[in-house]
Amino acid sequence: MFHSDRGSQYAARDYRAALDAAGITCSMSRRGNCWDNAVAESFFATLKTELVHDAIFTSRQSAKTTIAEWIKIFYNGKRRHSSIGYQSPLEFERRYYTDLTLNMTEVA
Repeated sequence: MFHSDRGSQYAARDYRAALDAAGITCSMSRRGNCWDNAVAESFFATLKTELVHDAIFTSRQSAKTTIAEWIKIFYNGKRRHSSIGYQSPLEFERRYYTDLTLNMTEVA
């Protein structure tokens, strides 16, 4: 899956044909909806700034492994996100389910 805005470079027939040839599904924002990509663009900007620009990958597999570990261990496990009260996503999720369980216990 390749998601992009509606830029002419992404809508070009040759580009879309190359995606098709590689077995990649093209996904685009809706016309006039510039917020579709905000979350993805923020994530990839963070990934590039905090990991990729300073890394040297010796192979595609090395890049995949390093990025997957960064997402799982650091980005979701330790990095604080301002949109969720400066908690890591795992901490936010843990607190959410703890609160949900407590609320369900109180109702029962």
